[in-house]
Amino acid sequence: MSFKQKPLAAALCLLALPISPTLAQNAEEQIVVTATRQPQRANELLSDVTVIERQEIEAAGPSASITDLLARQPGIEIKTDGAPGSVANIYLRGSNPGHTLLLVDGMRSGSATMGGANWSYLPLEQVERIEILRGAASSLYGSDAIGGVIQIFTRKGSGPLRVNAAAGLGSHRSSAVSAGLSGSQQGLSYALQAASHRTRGFNSIDNPANSSYNPDRDGHRNSSMSGSLSYAFAPDQEIGVNFLASDGWNDYDAGGPWSTPATAAYRQEQKNSVYSIYSRNRLGSLWTSTLRLGRSSDDSRQFEDDRETGRIRTRQTQYQWQNDIRLPLGTALLALERLEERVSSDQAYDLDRRSINSILAGWNGSLGNHRLQFNLRRDDNSQFGDKNTGFVAYGYQINDKLRAHASYGTAFKAPTFNDLYWPGAGNPNLKPETAKNREIALHYDSGTQQISATIYRNDVDNLIAWAPIAPGSWTWLPANVNQARLEGFTLAYTGNLQGFNVKASADFQDPRDTLLDKVLRYRSRQHGSLAVGRSHGNFDWNLEWQAHGKRYQDVNNTQKLGGYALVNLQAGYRLDKDWSLFARVNNLFDREYVLNQDYATDGANFFLGVRYAPK
Repeated sequence: MSFKQKPLAAALCLLALPISPTLAQNAEEQIVVTATRQPQRANELLSDVTVIERQEIEAAGPSASITDLLARQPGIEIKTDGAPGSVANIYLRGSNPGHTLLLVDGMRSGSATMGGANWSYLPLEQVERIEILRGAASSLYGSDAIGGVIQIFTRKGSGPLRVNAAAGLGSHRSSAVSAGLSGSQQGLSYALQAASHRTRGFNSIDNPANSSYNPDRDGHRNSSMSGSLSYAFAPDQEIGVNFLASDGWNDYDAGGPWSTPATAAYRQEQKNSVYSIYSRNRLGSLWTSTLRLGRSSDDSRQFEDDRETGRIRTRQTQYQWQNDIRLPLGTALLALERLEERVSSDQAYDLDRRSINSILAGWNGSLGNHRLQFNLRRDDNSQFGDKNTGFVAYGYQINDKLRAHASYGTAFKAPTFNDLYWPGAGNPNLKPETAKNREIALHYDSGTQQISATIYRNDVDNLIAWAPIAPGSWTWLPANVNQARLEGFTLAYTGNLQGFNVKASADFQDPRDTLLDKVLRYRSRQHGSLAVGRSHGNFDWNLEWQAHGKRYQDVNNTQKLGGYALVNLQAGYRLDKDWSLFARVNNLFDREYVLNQDYATDGANFFLGVRYAPK
């Protein structure tokens, strides 16, 4: 069966499933922000979006990482470098790891030197919901959003005072505890959450022939806290603050025969934070203004036998002024932004700061069964000048349950500080990576049943690649040398089939280096997931299956990483309306699989505990 035939066959099979009219989540009531930067009902979107609610986050378990959860979502693949806390990369629709922008409560988060988010230190206990926007989104958010945007919303308070707590134990002497409170009264809303997770881990590199092999356990600890406080001093007049902070460490394997010994104790200490203050005000019957000031930081230090060997810190200070204006037809968006990035390190960068001033405008609205969205953005970067991006989408409501949309958008990624100024190797003449994304989609939405089929193509130019200046040289330099074509088909379903809650997706993709005519590294041609669950009185269970086809370790596709399939099982029992027991088994059948050559992955492992969460 050809690449083009497989998606069609999968779509026909899924659309043929019997449809049951019951499911807890109603898409008409679900509000999404990331796709337009304005609150919008999910069944009106002109983009490919997935929303992960708190119930699914809790089912993942307090010991899970955010990458464990994201790996089961449509269009996403993960690569990790060994034990918990190690480097983790996300490939959204086959794009590079630095092509997915992470937002936390509207603020950019990540490393300005590495060019990506530190996914391993994002604590799920602090997350209320996650929105995943696929496709080029620089016209809304600027640099990095070539593959898409993942936005995390921390926990907020509403209603009477509620206290929550959870604790558990698991494999590798893992333990996790969390506690928090939230509520609101007389215009004041508040939430505070704290958590800690610790594990002995497992050996990160499992190949004795690797020069960094060290047969020890690589442990991990992560402590985190989040909070929010807001006050509505009048109708539609609100001020507030949000923050998320994590602090931890992880052991890793390094060294080798030509440097420090592999048997040394290598550790990374990591501190991440995002905080913001905002004022949201209705200035007239049609005009809402939101002012937001925030800062995110990524602070990393490396140690060898307790001796510090490296230190780097990046800060991103962000200013936003967004105006939402209701028009006789649709809603307009006008915004100004400023981003200031700064690097502090034991390495001497030629330039350690830059600024980006941005202006953006947009409009979305409906006319009968027709729906339109337009966005334009201009970013003025102090390093390489201006960059313009845009997005246009058209949707048509075929009937009350079926709708279609088509879109075209452009995106870019600015070179990182390491690309430009790494001592002795940076290239200050690099140009931004650019992308052009086209997609068409068909959505079936009955309010309790959702099926979507999306076909996309994203052409990426001026990809930055590091390569030796001569064969065998130890000196590597970056250059704009690569081109990629990311095309594929995503099929997704959420609903209830004969009393079983079902969530399924299938991706058929061809992420290809067009110059070499090879599949991009660490990306499979097919991957999918299926989750089936049911409640029986006070007992509920959920069975998860995820599968990935073969991938390649190298750019020339000579080193194959085999495909794999994993099964996870989650169960819970409600002792009463407030107390519950939970248990989770990952990799139930103890499958061996490889995400990165020589780096280990976990076998069968479990976690169980107790949760207090008043309803």
